[in-house]
Formats: sequence, C-alpha cells, structure tokens
Amino acid sequence: MPAITVENPLTLPRVAAPAPETAVQRPVLAVSTAPTGFEGEGFPVRRTLAGIDYRHLDPFIMMDQMGEVEYAPGEPKGTPWHPHRGFETVTYLMDGSFVHQDSEGGGGVLNDGDTQWMTAGSGLLHIEAPPEELVVSGGLFHGVQLWVNLPAKDKMTAPRYQDIAGGQVRLLTTPDGGALLRLIAGDLDGHQGPGVTHTPMTMVHASLSPGAEITLPWRKDYNALAYVLSGRGTAGTDRRPAVLGQTAVFGTGDTLTLRADVSQDAHTQGLDVMLLGGRPIREPMAHHGPFVMNSHAELAQAFEDFQAGRLGRIPATRE
Repeated sequence: MPAITVENPLTLPRVAAPAPETAVQRPVLAVSTAPTGFEGEGFPVRRTLAGIDYRHLDPFIMMDQMGEVEYAPGEPKGTPWHPHRGFETVTYLMDGSFVHQDSEGGGGVLNDGDTQWMTAGSGLLHIEAPPEELVVSGGLFHGVQLWVNLPAKDKMTAPRYQDIAGGQVRLLTTPDGGALLRLIAGDLDGHQGPGVTHTPMTMVHASLSPGAEITLPWRKDYNALAYVLSGRGTAGTDRRPAVLGQTAVFGTGDTLTLRADVSQDAHTQGLDVMLLGGRPIREPMAHHGPFVMNSHAELAQAFEDFQAGRLGRIPATRE
C-alpha cells in the first residue's frame, strides 16, 4: 500500500461524526463483486463499478483497480496513445511508477501515493506507460483510475492537468486513531483535499487497522460508494461483509460506517477502502469507448473530430 502514511495517526487532525442521536446512518443497499479483465497493452484490472445501477454512481462513470501485481522484468505494461472527451480521468498510484503524457503538454511521473487529475474536456490524446527502469527491473504495481463525468456546460471546457504529489494529500484520522484517511479531493468534515474538481465530489483512501470501526460524516447531497482495495471488513451498521474486489453501495443519510475484521490475511495489514461520493449530475449520458457526452450526435461528432485530428497530435518525441 502507499508510501504516504504516518507512524502515529493520533498526531493528525480528527474527523468526527455527528452525534448518533441526530445523524442518519446510510444503509448498505448492495455489495457487488468486480469482474476482472485487461486494459491497455494487457495490464490486469478489476472493473470496480461494473454492474451497479448508474443512478447510484452518477457522476462516476467507471473505476478500474490496476493490479495489485508483481511484474517480472520485461512485463510491465501501459496504454497506447488514445483520445478522450467529455469527462475527467483520475489516476491514483499506490505502488510503483507510471508516466503520463498528453497532447496538451501535460504530464509527469507518478510514484507511490501520487495522483494525476486530467480534465479531458473538449478533447486530447494521452498515453500512460511504466518508466523504462520499471520495465527493465520489474516490480510491484498497484493503482486505480477513476472516470468522473462533466456536466453539459463543462463538456467542452479546455483540457487541464493537475499533478497532485502524495505529500499534498490531506492526512486525517478518526477520534481513536484507528484509521488513516487520505483526502485526495473534496471536503470531509471541513477539511479540504488538494484535487480541484469541476463536479462536486469527495475521494478518500482509508486504511483501517484490524478491528477498527469508523463512522464518517458524508454530505447528504452526495452519493456514497466504498470499494475494498485490500483486506476484509464490513460496511454499514448491519455489518455487511465486504472483501477485496467488492463495492458497497450506500443509501441516503448523514454518515457511513466501515469496520475492519480483527483477523486479516497474512499479506494485508488491515482494510483499505476507496471512498467516493459526488453530487449527481442527472443529465442524459452517452458513453462509447473513450468519449462521454450527452447525446449520440455528440458522440458521433467526437469520433469525427478525432479521426480528423482535431483532438490533438501525438508529439514527435516523448519526454
């Protein structure tokens, strides 16, 4: 798991849940299991949100867990150059390295705990690949990529690239210090993450110690999803089991509860969860391949613009 951690979480600011007598706990509506597959040039992924009704996901479109995989020398893989329009991609790397480059000049190297936030907007081309030294040596690779929809008014906004170093992530804990909360974007109990978003949302990577239980405040106007990156635990006050590769979908309310099992697998230190919440856009969505628009006519235009070279050109050389 990521290099961004602390020895003693009790040194961090605390996130406090509302008083139980006034808070409304979010019930767990469903727990789904992610199918597995391959992306890009052949790296393994879990399709974490596949099969979940979109009314529970909006504004999130998809999220892939990339790895966790230990590559042998020569095995690390990435993606070829490809286009995007109409949404944002968020790549959060927990272990390993990844290099990003796009046709608008954005890019950089992601290492343990880093995040890149790319607003495709009106359209661009980009590529993600392991650095040459990782290809030569092999090594551990683990991350997630999230797609966040843009409202119609922002679909054709100018592309933007944000490089969020792991050290910029807001580190928080719970009153008893039983969990480390990495706030990547959005608001949590008045604390603000570094990611700048077009669509109001919150993204948190939470690590719970074995046996720890957390109850977090969650905005009423946001949905709530909890994807298990590793370990075993439960979701909700009724303790619905959730393990690696499963997503808990929460209903409405003020707070959400997660608990890590006391007994974990030998190779896991606790329960690691990606928490997502966003304000639903509630607009028609037309999604095909690398484009997410509001209508089939806009999709057709995106493909036409790509084929005509209007979404950018691949640079002559890679930096």
